[in-house]
Amino acid sequence: MLAFLFRRLLYAIPILIGVNLITFALFFVVNTPDDMARMQLGIKRVTPEAIAQWKAERGYDKPLFINGAAPGLATLTDTIFFEKSARLFVGDFGRAEDGRDIAREIGTRMGPSLAIALPTFVLGLFVTISLALTLAFFRATAFDVWGVVLCVAAMSISGLFYIIGGQYLFAKVFRLVPISGYGDGLDAWRFLVLPVAIGVVAGIGASARWYRTIFLEEVSKDYVRTARAKGLNETVVFFRHILRNALIPILTGVVVVIPTLFMGSLLTESFFGIPGLGSYTIDAIQAQDFAVVRSMVFIGSVLYIVGLILTDISYTLVDPRIRLQ
Repeated sequence: MLAFLFRRLLYAIPILIGVNLITFALFFVVNTPDDMARMQLGIKRVTPEAIAQWKAERGYDKPLFINGAAPGLATLTDTIFFEKSARLFVGDFGRAEDGRDIAREIGTRMGPSLAIALPTFVLGLFVTISLALTLAFFRATAFDVWGVVLCVAAMSISGLFYIIGGQYLFAKVFRLVPISGYGDGLDAWRFLVLPVAIGVVAGIGASARWYRTIFLEEVSKDYVRTARAKGLNETVVFFRHILRNALIPILTGVVVVIPTLFMGSLLTESFFGIPGLGSYTIDAIQAQDFAVVRSMVFIGSVLYIVGLILTDISYTLVDPRIRLQ
C-alpha cells in the first residue's frame, strides 16, 4: 500500500509541473505582462511609463525564466516564473491585484462552498442511486420507460433554467427562501436550501440514467443468476449483490465531483450571491485578476490528482479481488 501511494505521488509531481508550465505559458507567454498592464489600466492609449510602473508594482518587470543580471541562485529565483508560479507548490499564492492575500481569501471562502457542495453531493448521490436502482428493478416496464424519458428530458435542460426558475418560483412568487445572499452561523441554512435543492434536481437526469445503465449491466451477469437460483429475494439481490458490484464504476464517476466540493459551483454561487470559491473565481476572471485564476487552476489540479489516488485506494475496499501492488 505504501509503495503504491509513493509511486502515485511521484507520478503526480510531473503532472503538476506540466500543468504549472502550461498555465504559466498561457498567462505570461501568450498574454505578456505588457498586455496584462494594458487590460488592467483600461486606457485606450497607455503610455510606456504607465505600463512600466504597473509592472514594477506587481513584480512583472523581471525576466520570465532566467535572470542573467542576478547573482548566484537569484538567476532562477528572481524571475516571474519562480515568484508567480513555482511558489504555488509550497502554498504561497501571493496577493490578488487588489492587494488581498489569496490564501486567506481561499480559507475564508471554502466554508460557504463546502456548505453547498457537501449536501448537494451527498443528497444527489443518494437520490440518483436510489432512482436508478428503482428503474433497474422495474426494468422493461412503463415505469422504467417513462423514467428514462424524464431523465433524458431533465438532462437536456440547461442548469440556468433550474436556477432562474427556482429563484423566481420559490423566492419571488412564494417567498419561501431568500433569492440570494448568505448568512452567518445557523442562519445560513435559509440561503442554502434552494441552491442545494436545485443542485440535486439539476443532476438527477444524467446521473440516474448513467447509474441505471451500470445496474442493468450487472443484472445479466452470472453471479446474479446464481443468487436467484439460490432462492434469494429480488430486493436482496439488488441491494446486497448488484449495488455492491456496481460501486467500482460509480466510484470512478464520483471522483470527478471531488474537486468541485472545494472549488465551489461557479454558476450557483454567482447567481445566489454566495461568497464561495466559485464566485471568487468568476469575479477574478471578470476583473482579469490573473493571480487568483492561476491559484485556482493549480488548486483544482492538485485536488483532482488527490481524488484519483483516493479512488484507486477505495477500489480495494469494494472489490477484494483488486490488490495494490
